[in-house]
Amino acid sequence: MIQTQSVMEDSINEEQRILKRRGRPKILVAHDYDQAMTLFELYKPYVLSVFTDMRYVINGQEDPYAGCKLLTRIKSEIPDLPLLILSTEEKNREIAATIPAQFINKNSNNLHDQIKSFFVTHLGFGAFVFRMPDNSEIARASNLREVEKLLPDLPDASILHHARHNDFSRWLLARNEVDFALSLKPYTIDDFTDASEIKRFLIERIRARRKDSRQGLVIEFDPEKFDSDTDFMKIGTGSLGGKARGLAFMSHQLGIDPSLSQKFPEIDITIPQTFVIATDGFNMFVEENKLFRLIEQDKMPDDAQVIEHFLKAEVPRPLKMRLKAYIQNVHYPIAVRSSSLFEDAHYQPYAGLYKTYMLPNTDTSTENRLERLITAVKLVYASTYLKAPRSYTQSTMHRIQDEEMAVVLQQITGTRHKNYFYPSISGVALSYNFYPIAHLKAEDGISYIALGLGKIVMDGGKTLRLCPKYPQFLPQFSMIDDILKNSQKYFYALKMDEFPIHEKFFGIGEDPCLTKLYITDAKDHPAVRMLCSSFNMQDNRIRDHFSDKEFPVLTFANILKYNAFPLAEILSEVTALGVRWMGTSVEVEFAVDLPVEGVRSRPRFSLLQIRPMSQYKQKLGVTITKKEIKKALCHSTHSLGNGEYKDIRDIVYVDPKTFEANKTPLMAEEINKINAMFNDTGTKYVLIGPGRWGSSDPWLGIPVAWNDISNVGVMVETTIESIRADFSQGSHFFQNITALGISYITVEDTGNDFIDYDFLYNLEPATATRYLKHIRFDRPLKILVDGTTSQAVIMQDLG
Repeated sequence: MIQTQSVMEDSINEEQRILKRRGRPKILVAHDYDQAMTLFELYKPYVLSVFTDMRYVINGQEDPYAGCKLLTRIKSEIPDLPLLILSTEEKNREIAATIPAQFINKNSNNLHDQIKSFFVTHLGFGAFVFRMPDNSEIARASNLREVEKLLPDLPDASILHHARHNDFSRWLLARNEVDFALSLKPYTIDDFTDASEIKRFLIERIRARRKDSRQGLVIEFDPEKFDSDTDFMKIGTGSLGGKARGLAFMSHQLGIDPSLSQKFPEIDITIPQTFVIATDGFNMFVEENKLFRLIEQDKMPDDAQVIEHFLKAEVPRPLKMRLKAYIQNVHYPIAVRSSSLFEDAHYQPYAGLYKTYMLPNTDTSTENRLERLITAVKLVYASTYLKAPRSYTQSTMHRIQDEEMAVVLQQITGTRHKNYFYPSISGVALSYNFYPIAHLKAEDGISYIALGLGKIVMDGGKTLRLCPKYPQFLPQFSMIDDILKNSQKYFYALKMDEFPIHEKFFGIGEDPCLTKLYITDAKDHPAVRMLCSSFNMQDNRIRDHFSDKEFPVLTFANILKYNAFPLAEILSEVTALGVRWMGTSVEVEFAVDLPVEGVRSRPRFSLLQIRPMSQYKQKLGVTITKKEIKKALCHSTHSLGNGEYKDIRDIVYVDPKTFEANKTPLMAEEINKINAMFNDTGTKYVLIGPGRWGSSDPWLGIPVAWNDISNVGVMVETTIESIRADFSQGSHFFQNITALGISYITVEDTGNDFIDYDFLYNLEPATATRYLKHIRFDRPLKILVDGTTSQAVIMQDLG
């Protein structure tokens, strides 16, 4: 009973506790020699020991030496099996020694103590006691982790002593590690050159076993039993939130479906170590500090005031103590990420609306690192009540009062170079392509990849778009000029050498721990040299190798053309698995760490997030005729959505005549003000503008946030000479637009697409700013979007 309780206490969750209780050692009773041999043969691989009396029946006749005969036969089959004779006749002690077997006199005054001593000493019950050949104790370990830690420093003589007697597998068997014990049992000391090799073998096997036992499990965090090798931990009894739930789901699936690791055995495919503060931590924090009053006020405070209130609030002491235990054991860079209840939901994903903060976690002071971690957690909590998610929530069926926030603390995938830390490649892979071109099919999927941290991808910056099925088909890289224009020019990295001053870190803008590095300034970085090609201006040629003497161009040629790392193949497999696991189209965020000499020999592919893709419901009954196209003021052949809009009578458009590519942030401010005019009316409008809506790069489009366009009903993305960007698809902004069912119409300046600006210019604007015109029609517009053909028209309804 004590042994069972000890093993159960070492379990990592309730399921393991139940399994270990069920798998505790059992006692099988035989009444004669034949029954005993039958049971032994039936359960031979799992037998821990055999206890016997000396006198009982063999072949129907009582035999005074039956016990000796039984154990002698069993000893011949398993020489190192511990055996025990219990008898009232002291003369049998010498007979037991000849087998050899242990002997206990049934008439002994301390019979129970002797039996208990046999269990502990010979059967591996209790802690593993490391002994020298003379039986002197030198160390003891109560679990696998302690054994692993002790092994490197133990004397060789002790290791050989225990290996010779098969003590390691026997101890494991007693602890219900049956498969692990049986895998070790066939090995003998003759299979190794020396004790050092045995140590390395045991350490590797124990580490692998401990990791496998935790794969796919969400482990309750215990500060006193913190195990840095555990992949997924949580504190609290609340929800994990959407993002963490997706990570836990992926972790579990990878544990039960080894197909990815089997197909790519030379690559470490993992989910970075993850620690989740469940939603009850947020609830306790908000309630203890009365922060719920912020959303009960008639007028919501602005973002700066919300952040100020949250930063002044105190984190509950139990949470602070657990965060301290965490930070004391973790010394890698940390991403502090949101994981709200509503986040990554199927129909309203809340993608990118909440905050993420990156911490270098390099300070020598534990207290400083803890303070920064707590600050980052508070800021993520505060983002729950910021303007952008509040505005988005008003467009959904949810209420901000019902939102709860979990926080994910995740190891950042990457490698340090000088004072910067970042992955070789990051990106997002979508199993469904909304805008297939040429021979591509929607089901082939689409991916967006970039050098450095994934911020540039999720913010809609300049990245490389590719179909994993055809990785060398890159339309944006068709000509030399296209490559030079469309290739990524900068990337994001985490600054490791300094931490921003107190006031700056508490801002509401960009994460101050991140920095933007231009590729031309990072030519000595291994990842840049691996992924870049070289442009020779004299020859006007791009060569698929890096040269210090030429201009670097980020083409990923080594990866996509020469397959130095099978990225396209992995992305195809990952998205296909995601679709199979979730039963719908999926988006997967990932990061890649390529080998660096002297740092890491194996490449690593990290899965950072998975979510179901938001797709428009394809209703029937929408047909666009040639006559309607002819009458339309706008026509598109690349549209997302389906249905007919009958209640929109406002168009807000960016005037191409006054457009200035370097003034897009000012345009975002003007859009915000016009959008606010619709707050009280509850009506929607059509928004028309050039480039990629919501891009963080103002040279690719107008950098609106959700609260700037919260009343939009239909969005139109146009192309003009000064701004040419790939179709929106992989950014957080685009995911939220599609989730709300807002039709997204793309109008190219080639083919059959058009916008009749001359018609709009002839109408008197209801509102006009420097860059915008707001047109209000007397009657609602007729807007048709055909999801089956991707066509859309906007036209006046003349009745």
